[in-house]
Amino acid sequence: MLNQYPLWKYIALIVAIILGTLYALPNLFGEDPAVQVSHRTQSLDKEGLLVIEQALNARSIPIKSSEIIDGRVLVRFNDESSQLQAVEALKESLDKQYLIALNLAPATPDWLRAVNAAPMYLGLDLRGGVHFLMEVDMVAAIKRLEEGMLSDMRSHLRKEKIRYRGITRDENGLHIRFRSFEDMEAALDTLEDQFREFLFISNEDELIIDAKLTENAIRDEKKSALQQNIITLRNRVNELGVAEPVIQQQGDSRIVVQLPGIQDTAGAKKILGATATLEFRLTEGTRADWEDAEKTGRVPLNAILHFERDGSPVLLKRRVIVTGDQIIDAASTIDQQKGVPAVSVRLNSKGAKKMGETTRENVKKPMAVVFIENKVESKQVGDEVIKKRTTIREVINVSTIQEQFSARFQITGLESQEARDLALLLRAGSLRAPVEIIEERTIGPSLGKDNIEQGFMSVMIGFCLVLVFMAIYYKSFGLIANIALTVNLVFIVAILSLLQATLTLPGIAGIVLTVGMAVDANVLIFERIREELRNGNSPQASIHAGYEKAFSTITDANITTLLAAIVLFSLGTGPVKGFAVTLSIGIITSMFTAIVGTRAVVNLIYGGRNVKKLSI
Repeated sequence: MLNQYPLWKYIALIVAIILGTLYALPNLFGEDPAVQVSHRTQSLDKEGLLVIEQALNARSIPIKSSEIIDGRVLVRFNDESSQLQAVEALKESLDKQYLIALNLAPATPDWLRAVNAAPMYLGLDLRGGVHFLMEVDMVAAIKRLEEGMLSDMRSHLRKEKIRYRGITRDENGLHIRFRSFEDMEAALDTLEDQFREFLFISNEDELIIDAKLTENAIRDEKKSALQQNIITLRNRVNELGVAEPVIQQQGDSRIVVQLPGIQDTAGAKKILGATATLEFRLTEGTRADWEDAEKTGRVPLNAILHFERDGSPVLLKRRVIVTGDQIIDAASTIDQQKGVPAVSVRLNSKGAKKMGETTRENVKKPMAVVFIENKVESKQVGDEVIKKRTTIREVINVSTIQEQFSARFQITGLESQEARDLALLLRAGSLRAPVEIIEERTIGPSLGKDNIEQGFMSVMIGFCLVLVFMAIYYKSFGLIANIALTVNLVFIVAILSLLQATLTLPGIAGIVLTVGMAVDANVLIFERIREELRNGNSPQASIHAGYEKAFSTITDANITTLLAAIVLFSLGTGPVKGFAVTLSIGIITSMFTAIVGTRAVVNLIYGGRNVKKLSI
């Protein structure tokens, strides 16, 4: 008979609705103010949880619940006041190895979490926080690689006992000068074998070898610089104590950083964009030699002239003992003898070996710590943006080596806040190449809350207007379409929650658009049924023909929109992707509920009966 579904189709539809409702439910329970505690070097266990609970109980701060998730402790509270008190208490009670972050934890009941049901993740525009778009300075990355290779080439030629006049670098690559043709030929053979990243061209007339990076080497270095910067930025964000940050690549030279809950834009920019690192060098000559070099401008060939923070000159040997990327741990502390801020440093095995050898051979000689920071300043000149790159180098400490040391030592000469910031940067690692913040947005938590309320209101207004229109215009069939529309919204929320997709304001716009589009299929079907009735067909035949004949039109219209949404997702970024995701999901669910869902209800009401008139 016409218009009857087999039992299994009804069962499948009911199961789908139950599952959709189940996985959409977590979004109704809201969030608890929480504090997330993790450790820099190890996962936290029950013993760590007990230490944290004792610190909070000692301050009489009420705890709603606490648990261990992926080696981190999450403590929930009843209100924001208790949450803020807990952060202060934990910062005072726990040592610097603990990372403490404010968080909002979903208040999903245990019975829902048991089936892995979780709420959607809210985007920055709905939660509040800071958004940065950062561009990696690829020119500086290539320059750094060439300068590193320049030093390696010097060492290699000395090791091979090949005499050369000097090695220089400019924007066209490296240039190695020789005194004799024989030395140039010998150098060319060994350099081509040892440094395959370069293309070497010899100039026999001027006795120069020009070395230029190959295209593959440049491409690999740019890719490595971007990936290393992402890792470093992730480490720095972890040090800042931000829960659920977003750090991801965009294009081939940009990085998106989103920090929920952070409102101090200036502080975040200072830490994220800093390319600060250190160099350790022995000094050259005496203080009288330093002052003479500053006055006359005559600097020995094996030395470079730097300045301390008070402007005093210092001559340093060109050879670097250890650099910042050989530091594996650092912590701000207080020097026990002098009572001044200090940074306690620990080197890796390679750095410790070099430091040990150098300090053993140079006891009672001064060693300097050089602080290096790269800055990129942008200036608008007409329609053109001119970028000026500057490198600040200053000697923050000159101390006499009293005895041999290697892996662990202290640096003084910094203010308290400087010591904390430097320790953070050294722990997180140095950026492979400088980054410039080309876009930033700050969204307050109250604005995020307003965005949620307004977005929810827009969905509800659109939803209710469609319900009223359908009920008035299509009567009983309109009410059936309204049921399908409600189920459609449940399915959208459930799928977004299952995928743990990020809901943004443009995503809400996609849902609003989907609500309007969802009834298009029903309108096509119902108008086709009306047309069949006007042509004199029976109600049962009209229902069957309406669904059958409207199917191809509905499919064509939705597939073209779905293709557009897929293109938006593939080529778009950030907000555009959020819109494309909700639109795509909405198209698929609306087709299902309009074609399968409404047909099931219509068949249940009218199928297998002798119907003389349809309420449409």
